[in-house]
Amino acid sequence: MCNQAVSLMAAELERSGISTVCLQLLREVAEKVRPPRALFMPFPHGYPLGRPHDVALQVKVIASALRLLEEDDSPPLLRDFPAPDESS
Repeated sequence: MCNQAVSLMAAELERSGISTVCLQLLREVAEKVRPPRALFMPFPHGYPLGRPHDVALQVKVIASALRLLEEDDSPPLLRDFPAPDESS
């Protein structure tokens, strides 16, 4: 799905009281559109959760995204997921 469209939908959901986290593959789009919470992924397009069948990495991605909901900073929050070699 389009990074910009997801960011805009997330902002609208937040205005309705639903917390969101976007997995972003394009930093420049998130910096421009400013979704409420975004986790930048160091993966190629089409793979926001990383390598197919790499369950351990995918669990780390989801856990990192959910931790953004616990941060005390007010939105927008823009964080980086570590590169695969840094996250092991």
